[in-house]
Amino acid sequence: MNIFVGNLNPETTAEALRVLFAEFGEIMSSKVIFDTATGMSRGFGFVEMSSLGCSQDAIDNLDMSYFEGNIISVKEAKQSTNTRPSAKQARPFGQKPSYGPKPSYGQKPTSYGTSPGGRPFKPRTTPRPQQDQNFNNSSSEGGYQNNFNKNY
Repeated sequence: MNIFVGNLNPETTAEALRVLFAEFGEIMSSKVIFDTATGMSRGFGFVEMSSLGCSQDAIDNLDMSYFEGNIISVKEAKQSTNTRPSAKQARPFGQKPSYGPKPSYGQKPTSYGTSPGGRPFKPRTTPRPQQDQNFNNSSSEGGYQNNFNKNY
C-alpha cells in the first residue's frame, strides 16, 4: 500500500522515512519529492509498504505525530489525477490547437461562449457612447483642468 506523508521538514530524507516506517513492517520503497526548478524539498513524500495491515498500523500510529521538528500528516495515498498532458501526449511543436469549425465569412457564430460567471456572453453590437469633449482633461482647450486655472 502506498502511503502519503505530508508536512515534512525540508531536511528530511528518504532514508529517514524508511527508518521511521520500518518498525511497522517491511518497506518496499520510500521517497521525498523535490522541486525540479529549485532542488529543494516540497515538504511531502511517499512510503510503500508490503502489507495492508502494516500500512494501516503505521497510518494510525504516525498520523499527527512529531517527526524531525514538524507534526506530520500520514494518510493513504490517492491515485494521481494529473490532468496536464505528459511530454508524449503533448502536440508537436508548431501545431496549433483545434477549437472546432469556424463560421464561414458573413455568418454569425451559433454561440459566443460564456463569461467567467457562466452567463452567456455576446459581444457589443452598438457603439460605445462618446465622452463629452468639455470634460476631456487631456486636451489643451477646454476641459475642467483649464477652468480651475482661470483667474476670475
